[in-house]
Amino acid sequence: MIKSKATKTGDIIIAVLCFILMFICLVPMLNVLARSFSSSEALIRNEVLLWPKGWNLEAYTTVLRDAKYVHSLWYTALLTVGCTILSMVMTIMCAYPLTYDNLKGGKLLNGIIVFTMYFSAGTIPHYLLLRGLNMLDSVWVLVIPSCLSVYNMIIMRSFFYGVPDSLREAAEIDGAGPVRTLVQIYLPLSTSVLATLALFYAVGRWNGFSDALLYIKKREDLWPIQLLLYNILQNTTAVEIATQEGFSSPGVGETLKMATVMFATVPILLVYPWLQRYFVTGVTIGAVKG
Repeated sequence: MIKSKATKTGDIIIAVLCFILMFICLVPMLNVLARSFSSSEALIRNEVLLWPKGWNLEAYTTVLRDAKYVHSLWYTALLTVGCTILSMVMTIMCAYPLTYDNLKGGKLLNGIIVFTMYFSAGTIPHYLLLRGLNMLDSVWVLVIPSCLSVYNMIIMRSFFYGVPDSLREAAEIDGAGPVRTLVQIYLPLSTSVLATLALFYAVGRWNGFSDALLYIKKREDLWPIQLLLYNILQNTTAVEIATQEGFSSPGVGETLKMATVMFATVPILLVYPWLQRYFVTGVTIGAVKG
């Protein structure tokens, strides 16, 4: 199909706008990356913008040799994987039964679940509840309260609604029960939405620090990497950072901050290319077929 001149002009404008937005998004990360590889003297003189000055790997060496950072990275990775698997299981178990029209109390359950999206007790009652359950300062306080997202469950339920009823009826005629129908019919057809929601859960857990900040006070070994980074960045001066890490130069402390940011950011970014092809399909299909 031959495009008109106006269409070609529109495509060029859209491409330019996308390039500008991409550049705006990349500039902060490039600046952090450049600062993490720069010498302390260049940082002190504020000479670093998008390219390192005075190449220096001391910050990365320090992070890799520090047991605190290494432990936090591995702990956060395991926590992210575990939370993602549990959240996906909970989401599927909640969404699948709600697709049955003959489910007793189905409308009431739908209403109760959606109600939680708009109303909550608040932070203080939530804290008191977790304290009453003796979950504070434990890994479970980072897992159980956030194991199900109603928004993600609705996307999953909407996707399941889009599966033809004839497939379920055929499976039932062949003697398949609800569990077998789910495993052999619904899940194989839901690859895109499963990958998308897994990405949502993984990114949310990897980037999460507010729950750990509120509920984990006595056990630093349970700090995820984002909370560890948050505590580093909360120091008001680079001198304080350098002192805590055993350095005398403030520039080294600043470089260490940037290296820690990269360590906390790069792992989750590496996941996106593998799931990108499912991302748009999973969200749009789940939304439209609802």
